[in-house]
Amino acid sequence: MEPAIRAQMAMMLEVTAYPKPGNVDRCHDYPSTHLEHFLASAILAGPTLHRAQEGGVAIGELFREAIAATNVHSGGNTHFGAFILLIPLVVGRDIGGAARLVRATTVQDAVDFYESFDLTSVRMHKTDPLDVHNPRATEIIRERGLSLFDIMVHSAPTDMVAREWTDSFRLTRKGADLLKQHGSGRKAIVATFLEMLASEPDTFVIKKHGREVALEVMSLAQEAKAGKITLEMLDQRLVSKGINPGSLADILIASIYVALGEGWEWDS
Repeated sequence: MEPAIRAQMAMMLEVTAYPKPGNVDRCHDYPSTHLEHFLASAILAGPTLHRAQEGGVAIGELFREAIAATNVHSGGNTHFGAFILLIPLVVGRDIGGAARLVRATTVQDAVDFYESFDLTSVRMHKTDPLDVHNPRATEIIRERGLSLFDIMVHSAPTDMVAREWTDSFRLTRKGADLLKQHGSGRKAIVATFLEMLASEPDTFVIKKHGREVALEVMSLAQEAKAGKITLEMLDQRLVSKGINPGSLADILIASIYVALGEGWEWDS
């Protein structure tokens, strides 16, 4: 399976797996973001992912193009974080190639990345001079000579998706290994997501609800993993409170991409 198709498959397989506590799946939507929005984005990203596969296009340009292509519906930023991981993986083919590639990003990549935020509602931190909605952000990037990798280093302490760039895609690797350990198909995706939810505080949850809530989610996932509560109970609790472990979902997409390239079977 070619890398671009693998990436689209990963996006589709992640969102349709169920029950995946707190996130949109085939059993429930969020008020303004539905399963169809995620599936549409997986399709709309195809041309950009094929350009990434062919090579010769800068990562920042590809990222900006992917956001422009997929932010054309009312469902919001369905795959913003996933593209941060998928695009280097598609260009680099695997984790090793992606890890080398991200360290070679440029100032222009950073500028293109920031310009893509104009199409989204994503925020970093309102007091951060590198906040994407600071009108001087790109000027500061150029003044300081910051590459896109430098931006991810800056964001890594509070953003686990950015941290994947600086940690050589550590959790992506962990997730791919877990998928293969848990077998094949939907059940392996759900089991992998639960295991990662039980061991990693989701930084998207921290940003929206605070660290204490993220640690509570991790504790509840540990209870579900131990069989003390059901996955359905955990899912219902998170959805009812609007708690969405979205960063781990982004990393799971990258893990599925890697696992598919290593022979993991998705159709059973």
